[in-house]
Amino acid sequence: MSKRISAAKKRGPISAGAALQDLVRQLGIGRTLAEYDVLTSWERLVGEQIAKVTSPERFENGVLFIAVVSAPWRAELSLRRLEIKEKINARAGKNIVKDIRFR
Repeated sequence: MSKRISAAKKRGPISAGAALQDLVRQLGIGRTLAEYDVLTSWERLVGEQIAKVTSPERFENGVLFIAVVSAPWRAELSLRRLEIKEKINARAGKNIVKDIRFR
């Protein structure tokens, strides 16, 4: 029996949330899940007005690519890039976004 299983038996049952966190850590997919959370909760992160004119596309090496409906909006969001990046990283609890590219 592995040390991990015997340690788990010694401390008793653990919550489903703790088990999932342990599994995510073991699989090394924490960053991928955090990136997915950004893509799926975009409107909550940036608000309804910005979400109406943008669409998160993908992450590549820490860079978040966002489609924007018009050049004026792209310029406005470029000015707010740091604010948006900090908000996303704060929600994730770690620096998952190194940069944002508006296209």
